[in-house]
Amino acid sequence: MRLPMTEALEAIADRFHPRERITAIRSLGSGNVNDTFLVTHNGTSKDSRGVRGAFVMQRLNTQVFHRPELVMQNLIALSSHVERRLASPPPELHGRRWEIPRVVRCRQDAHWVEHEGQFWRSISYIGAATATDVIRNADHAREVGYGLGMFHSLISDLPADQLADTLENFHVTPVYLQHYDAVISDRTIAADNEALQQACDFVASRREGIDVLEAARARGELRQRPIHGDPKINNVMIDDVTGQAVGLIDLDTVKPGLVHYDIGDCLRSCCNPAGEEAKLPQDAHFDIALCEAILTGYLTVARGFLSDWDLHYLPDCIRLIPLELGLRFLTDHLEGDVYFRSTAPGHNLHRAAVQFQLTRSIEAQMPAIRSLVDRLTRELNPQTAQV
Repeated sequence: MRLPMTEALEAIADRFHPRERITAIRSLGSGNVNDTFLVTHNGTSKDSRGVRGAFVMQRLNTQVFHRPELVMQNLIALSSHVERRLASPPPELHGRRWEIPRVVRCRQDAHWVEHEGQFWRSISYIGAATATDVIRNADHAREVGYGLGMFHSLISDLPADQLADTLENFHVTPVYLQHYDAVISDRTIAADNEALQQACDFVASRREGIDVLEAARARGELRQRPIHGDPKINNVMIDDVTGQAVGLIDLDTVKPGLVHYDIGDCLRSCCNPAGEEAKLPQDAHFDIALCEAILTGYLTVARGFLSDWDLHYLPDCIRLIPLELGLRFLTDHLEGDVYFRSTAPGHNLHRAAVQFQLTRSIEAQMPAIRSLVDRLTRELNPQTAQV
């Protein structure tokens, strides 16, 4: 059934593809940042702009991305680099497909549309593949790890200085702590607000070492590379037939950073079966078996570019990223829920409690996590790149 198309959407889509050939425009995905639509049309052959039967059209949220043109420049640089790499694909891709979302140029050959104060762009659609919100099994977990590892591997030789930093200080935990300190200094915690006091006490007890990754970068032990920035499970596309990872989507957060941010965030989002919105914070826990499956998939691909120091700090990023996210939820609660969308009073405080419980679970398993990383390094990365 043909879905309804508003005149405004048709007018924007017409800038990318002739209106008379468009058959449907429908909402796509459940993202909280951009408005996303799938545009289908009756052409089946790929034209000079990369349009093949369907494309994704998005209205970028310029309240989040203040310089959308820089987001587009990053996306163009990234996709061009990956396409060059795929011309001689790495051996780990033998017998598999891999796709990178590409910018679909306008009919007038521009890369985006500015219309009535709004910023629109179009990117290629990865068909016959689906993203999910939960890990189904160990095989799925390995493919999620493989997907992130392949993404990192293909862009590992893209100079980070060729990408704009569109989200400054993103995942730089000491900066989040400084912001929290500034916010909490102006607040008085009510004596009967036990949940808030417990959250603040949790942060106070873990201040030392919160700069572990940034301090390592300052010492030259870690270096910035291109990263995805938001490698949640639902940004990894899985082939509908083979069950194999075929690409990562939602590339607006691509920027220079530490790969540890991506690895830690991927594991944080995938290895807590209770989920980010767990009904009870105490239900949150870190599933080390899922962690092993994801890291196995990741290191199978990433072994060629990770240094000894990169591997040394893997356990630290697994612990740090949920702590960081909990800190951000807590700060947003104190500020009145100005950043993260909330559905009820105390929602972000509850989210912070979930992430802090996940951090506790990781801390309790740190010896096992370090042993796991050491073992996988020996088994899957026998000739680690030198520091």
